[in-house]
Amino acid sequence: MSDFKDTLNLPVTAFPMRGNLVQREPEILKHWYEEDLYGEIRKVKKGKKSFILHDGPPYANGNIHIGHAVNKILKDIVIKAKTLSNFDAPYIPGWDCHGLPIELMVEKEIGKPGKKVSAAEFRQKCREYAEQQVEGQKVDFKRLGVLGEWNKPYLTMDFHTEANIIRALGKIANNGHLEKGFKPVHWCTDCASALAEAEVEYENIVSPSIDVMFRAADEVTVLSKFNLTGDYDGKGEISIVIWTTTPWTLPANRAVAVSGDREYVLLQVDGSRPRRLIMASELAKKVMDRVGIDHFHNLGFCKGNALELLRFNHPFYKFDVPVILGEHVTIEAGTGAVHTAPGHGQEDFVVGKKYNLEVANPVDRNGIYLLDTELFAGQHVLQANDHVIQVLKEHGGLLHHHMYEHSYPHCWRHKTPIIFRATPQWFISMEKSELRVKALKEIKNVQWIPEWGQNCIELMMEGRPDWCISRQRTWGVPMALFVHKETAELHPNTINFIEKVALEVEKVGVQAWWDLDATVMLGADADDYEKVLDTLDVWFDSGVTHFAVINQGKEFGDYEADMYLEGADQHRGWFQSSLITSVSIKNKAPYKQVLTHGFTVDGHGRKMSKSIGNVVSPQEIMNKLGGDILRLWVASTDYTGEMTVSDEILNRSADVYRRIRNTARFLLANLNGFHPETDMVSAENMMVIDRWAVGKALEVQQEVLKAFEECNFRQVAQRLMQFCSVEMGSFYLDIIKDRQYTAKAGSNAHRSCQTALFHIMEALVRWMAPIMSFTADDIWNEMPLFQSDKTVRSKFVFTEVWYDGLFYLNDTEPLNNAFWSELLRVRGVVNKVLEQARRDKKIGSSLEAEVTLYMKPSFAAKLQSMDNELRFALLTSKADVIAINTVADVTQSTTTDGLSIVVTKSDANKCGRCWHHVSDVGTIEGYEALCGRCLNNIIGEGETRKFV
Repeated sequence: MSDFKDTLNLPVTAFPMRGNLVQREPEILKHWYEEDLYGEIRKVKKGKKSFILHDGPPYANGNIHIGHAVNKILKDIVIKAKTLSNFDAPYIPGWDCHGLPIELMVEKEIGKPGKKVSAAEFRQKCREYAEQQVEGQKVDFKRLGVLGEWNKPYLTMDFHTEANIIRALGKIANNGHLEKGFKPVHWCTDCASALAEAEVEYENIVSPSIDVMFRAADEVTVLSKFNLTGDYDGKGEISIVIWTTTPWTLPANRAVAVSGDREYVLLQVDGSRPRRLIMASELAKKVMDRVGIDHFHNLGFCKGNALELLRFNHPFYKFDVPVILGEHVTIEAGTGAVHTAPGHGQEDFVVGKKYNLEVANPVDRNGIYLLDTELFAGQHVLQANDHVIQVLKEHGGLLHHHMYEHSYPHCWRHKTPIIFRATPQWFISMEKSELRVKALKEIKNVQWIPEWGQNCIELMMEGRPDWCISRQRTWGVPMALFVHKETAELHPNTINFIEKVALEVEKVGVQAWWDLDATVMLGADADDYEKVLDTLDVWFDSGVTHFAVINQGKEFGDYEADMYLEGADQHRGWFQSSLITSVSIKNKAPYKQVLTHGFTVDGHGRKMSKSIGNVVSPQEIMNKLGGDILRLWVASTDYTGEMTVSDEILNRSADVYRRIRNTARFLLANLNGFHPETDMVSAENMMVIDRWAVGKALEVQQEVLKAFEECNFRQVAQRLMQFCSVEMGSFYLDIIKDRQYTAKAGSNAHRSCQTALFHIMEALVRWMAPIMSFTADDIWNEMPLFQSDKTVRSKFVFTEVWYDGLFYLNDTEPLNNAFWSELLRVRGVVNKVLEQARRDKKIGSSLEAEVTLYMKPSFAAKLQSMDNELRFALLTSKADVIAINTVADVTQSTTTDGLSIVVTKSDANKCGRCWHHVSDVGTIEGYEALCGRCLNNIIGEGETRKFV
């Protein structure tokens, strides 16, 4: 072959076989930002139909992890695909910048505010710390290949955004959704602050499980409520029994709740110390077994309704409490009688409000019993359980005690158990102005991807309590309100004051509120009103960005967000806080689509954990394999469930990447010397197989675009791989090598093939761009230019639209799509037979073989119509087709899948140029090493092909 090398159309490209992504990608990034790629996209797409994906802001603290990478890559794929669909799809990344984690980090450096530094100095240090964190995370996000307005992201601590957060609060208050109340809230004693629902996670702990007796204040009245059997009313003290795993809450007990419709029993417990106990009939046997009482019997029964308002003595304090009816009382566990402390539980608070019970809270912000708490003053509540149990024993109130493992709420930051604690707080009421009803209605107007997301958020919205939005922190957006000193009512001019404060905050940030002289703003009312010094929950900050950022940003015009895309935990977080605030402000949902992705786990299905040592960092992946491998893994994984990542899985993604890259390289290399404006062959003059390949690409493009539209990126990645491996690599590209390399340069046979490759490459590079962005950019720069007008090809593939130059093979043609599908099958069968012949040492390469196919006449006729070109499709030196009705009658053949195939080794000489064994090799004077076809391609007009 070396003697004829200069006569061949050998592949040439600067696009390397090895991606060398770790070194190459930073160079590409540098070029993107030097050329202002994102700005170029915005210019090209200006005025197109808008698509807005609103970025849920990550917290500005610490390095990004694999979950961050998944989230940002998915968003980038959506944005780039929408851009190729000719949408104007800006991406403004955001960061959540206020709140406790930043305070804690700054406290480590400079101490608590009000001690070594002033509150104002502390806020400034928090701002500086957040800025540093944003810059650090930004570098990694950009390295992922994520395009966006990185020079002008939105930060919740931007003065303008802080001002708009305050304006959002004013609108919510003006619409009647804000109220102040003394209610129990999730409280972290380490944070010394209330927690939002989304800041609570559940872990198992072991707690004391106790059964406690509340003695009847008037036994005669209690007995009168039970339908006693006979005249015997038993002996011993009468007590109602409650069960709890939080003994520390008993000092705040103010009632015992029962179910009105359930049956309760009065039990006689025999023994040396007889007593009479009240509990739910259905649980009596379980309670007695738990307590270890064997000898007991029923004295009488009554419905829970009959017990309402009976009085029972507190187990260790000198007051009595009522029996009340509660819908929350169940028989799943316990005794059917529920210890009720309105200051320490949401359900307790609700039922307590109905009965006008005292909302007792003897616990301070640090979890310490107040100094006037009898018996327990100064103790931490989570360390007081043993003492409470001891006091119960001393007062004869403890029926039983054992340790019990159960699920319990924890602070997501400190990973420590939290408490419910009643404090004066500001709430967004879920019931006022029918907020819950409206929110549930809006949920149905949103497309949830996957569909189970709708049910998830509906269940949470139906059962969620009022949202406590106030926090007792230093670094946060202030609740810029004035309240009456005696009535705690908002100032009647609140909405105007909100705007005045917002204007000041726009100038200098949130410090403006704390520096504000109330007398200047309130005038004569200054003596009657005071400033609220609480800050807003950080979930409120991010939750109102639909108003504070989207509705205010010129980048978004007058549009609302089309999509929110976050992890599954955000059904209880950002999706929910955004929905509540948007309905409160605008009476509609802030999004049209919500896409949810799962969490990342290791190869064994375990959560990422430093203690386990299974953390996979995106930085390590990019430094080892490259950003495009990470992006391809994200796209290839089913994001609707847990996303498994491991070295093995990432290496599989790298293998897929290499297959796609090598296909692209083959296409580019064989486009060497091709100039689209002069060398393009019209569809009607192309070889049939070339038209089939272009039509197959169009079929794939329609599948790919549909999958992108449905956010089914796994389908995109799988179809890309299949197209490159099967339709192209295993069939079309394998077949065309002979023609592409040996046909006369510039002939129709040569240019027809290059035209097909050009069309396919134009489409393929665009399919790749949203997922393998770095590689797609590299490919784009190697694509053939239009010499007469080099501006025809954009500088970047990302400013383009999906390729519209593909066309179908006409199904009315004899050799239509159905024919090629059948030929694919036949070729697969022939390949198996040839492989067996190689193993049997009958042939070496497939070009040493001559094959005869025996098949039914219907398809045989079509193959026969290809004449001498069938051999090119089968990669043999000769191929004959014989029509036969019964394929099994053929002797010395291999019969499989309805075909009988006879393979013989060719006796003909091998052409030194095309390597085919042809009878005329050695017969052409002066060109004994060549076949007639190759000679024609070198010095003649070139061979004529119609099909292959």
